[in-house]
Amino acid sequence: MNILITGAKGFVGRNLVENLKAIRDGKNRTRPGIQIDRIWEYDLDSPRAMLEEGCREADFVFHLAGVNRPQDPAEFQRGNFGFSSELLELLRAAGNPCPVMLSSSVQASLAGRFGDSPYGRSKRAGEELFFQYARETGARVLVYRFPNLAGKWVRPNYNSAVGTFCHNIARDLPITVNDPSVELELLFIDDLLEALLDALEGREQRCDYEGLEPIVNEDGPYCLAPVTHRATLGRIVELLRSFHDQPDTLLMPAIPAGSLEKKLYSMYLSYLPREKVAFPLKQNTDVRGSFTELLKTADHGQFSVNISKPGITKGQHWHNSKWEFFIVVSGHGLIQERKLGTEDILEFEVSGEQPQAVHMLPGYTHNIINLSEKENLVTLMWANEIFDPAKPDTFFEPV
Repeated sequence: MNILITGAKGFVGRNLVENLKAIRDGKNRTRPGIQIDRIWEYDLDSPRAMLEEGCREADFVFHLAGVNRPQDPAEFQRGNFGFSSELLELLRAAGNPCPVMLSSSVQASLAGRFGDSPYGRSKRAGEELFFQYARETGARVLVYRFPNLAGKWVRPNYNSAVGTFCHNIARDLPITVNDPSVELELLFIDDLLEALLDALEGREQRCDYEGLEPIVNEDGPYCLAPVTHRATLGRIVELLRSFHDQPDTLLMPAIPAGSLEKKLYSMYLSYLPREKVAFPLKQNTDVRGSFTELLKTADHGQFSVNISKPGITKGQHWHNSKWEFFIVVSGHGLIQERKLGTEDILEFEVSGEQPQAVHMLPGYTHNIINLSEKENLVTLMWANEIFDPAKPDTFFEPV
């Protein structure tokens, strides 16, 4: 399959190109039905000959090029209608009825707050041009009306409030939120890419529109990416500030699979400046070694690393309901656990050469002993809850 992409250097274009290359080169094997031979990456600085060749030989066209913020509003019509017309004429002249996808906008609905904007009118005109082309040629046309796009590589201070928030908050720069209650519908790039790859396989989801709302309809003239998220500006900023503070709090918010929080965190991380990619951790040290908290989660406890010097015994305590995993990753040690009120001791010899996870059982006092005379014992520890100094649930008792 040969694929032509216009606007290949834009936000969606860059993400699409890199993911198509991963499929082409066998790095992404989740789409075995897509076999890619050639990709034309067309943009403003590309030679026209590339566009002409792509229109002659492409088996699928992703038309992502468009104008978002011109100095002259007339450029909306030239960029969003004029170039679309040129592209379709080249396909027509080449006698190539391959499927063509159009990147439009929900603003093309000219409904609600979008009213009668020049941008919306230019996008609407582009849609009508594609529908007319489909009627005249029989080509399969896929028109997507995108809401607010989000994800890695969104250009800040341009046409994405969320991209600007990520960029500024990551750099400790001010942001402006006039009305925190305003709700955005966000389409994250990974969800969009899944929809576009479905389209490439001939499995696009069709819809129609009632005002701003897509209505699933297998015979509808439009297509949609089915997974989007709605959140207020206030909620988005609240989450981004919690991500910003994570190196200090060590607290990771709940990030369920497929959630807004998970996708927004990934987006935020892509904006980190070099000096914030790594951050120091507080190491608590004494004559026995050290203990360092690594990560705390909102609902799945915390991770820490414990270093015991040669011959040192640590622990010697028990918990009512807290439980832990000890995983030795370096050194040689012994873990002992004794059920309270008994003399029975469970013993586990542990080594970084053969890692294993050992449960610290509730109601069992436990310790960890460094058996080496020379090497430190390094243990990764997970507890099911964040340590609360006001209710530590930790009581001294020798094994």
